Amino acid sequence: MTEQSKSGRIRGSGSRRKPPAKGRRAATAAAWGAALLVLVGGSGLGYVYFKLNGNLEGVDINAQLGKDRPENVDNGSMDILVLGSDSRSGANGAYGRDEGAARSDTAMVVHVHEGHKKASVVSVPRDTLVERPDCTDGKGNRVAGEERAMFNTAYEAGGPACAVKTVESMSGIRMDHYIEVDFTGFKKLIDELGGVEITTTKAIKDSKSHLDLEPGTHTLDGEQSLGLVRTRKSVGDGSDLGRIQLQQAFVKAFIDQVKDVGVLSDPKKLLDLADAATKAITPDSELDSAAELMGFAKGLSGLGAEDVRMITLPVTYDAADPNRVVPLEAAGQQVWTALRADLPIPASATKDAAQGKADGVVK
Repeated sequence: MTEQSKSGRIRGSGSRRKPPAKGRRAATAAAWGAALLVLVGGSGLGYVYFKLNGNLEGVDINAQLGKDRPENVDNGSMDILVLGSDSRSGANGAYGRDEGAARSDTAMVVHVHEGHKKASVVSVPRDTLVERPDCTDGKGNRVAGEERAMFNTAYEAGGPACAVKTVESMSGIRMDHYIEVDFTGFKKLIDELGGVEITTTKAIKDSKSHLDLEPGTHTLDGEQSLGLVRTRKSVGDGSDLGRIQLQQAFVKAFIDQVKDVGVLSDPKKLLDLADAATKAITPDSELDSAAELMGFAKGLSGLGAEDVRMITLPVTYDAADPNRVVPLEAAGQQVWTALRADLPIPASATKDAAQGKADGVVK
């Protein structure tokens, strides 16, 4: 990256809207809390920045998207697209065979409200049929848009920039940042954290994700945590909507675990977590240094699980294909209009939406 492109970056002030950019492979958006919270309090460890910087590789999404984007509104809020991909390349091959380009397995739009004391998260089901806009991929090639395209094909067709373009087209909201999380990096991060404690109200037995949990309280290691956020067929109605409900419950448990781990009193623990976190993620180019990522995380350090409201984009099952979902237009506009105005998402927006019937299975 040129010196000129570095000079205009946001350095963790938390203020909204200077152009974002850059990203790589990832797995589950459940680990967004790592990028946002796990580095909090480490600003005195300047001597490790060089090591952590070597872990980070960003992607310049701004350059790929150009100027045809939603307005850059300066109202104190911030929007981040957190993406996981279903790539099975490299070490991720242990989780299945790669059948072509990676797709976005999990997507969350994280809206941090003005003051950074509250956040709203909108999960976008990967099987949602959307109008995918024209975009430009990482090599500068034009990628044609498509009607009734599955949402997760945007990443497959054109990489991170096309995923961002699709979200911005759907929502009318400019994404300030972009973060991906890797399968194996996610596992290592959870293990460094010492596991994440959850409570299951029903048994979860899933041969595909290799998860076998009886009802009760469990401290999940990295492999089990990855299994939980990948579990689909054995919970609720077996749909992706049920899996999203598990992911959202895990994210909240993860956030509380990070805040309770006591890293501020244990510099080695902080360094180990920071090392794992920076290896697990690929941020945009405004967050691809330890200093920038640290400032970004510290700006969100006041957020606890109770301060984060999580919903799924209001959808209904597609009449032509029950394995796909389509957005409920009026309800979806309620969601995006509220976030554009930096307001809470109204409860009425999700009243008639399809549900995965896995709510409450994990607490």
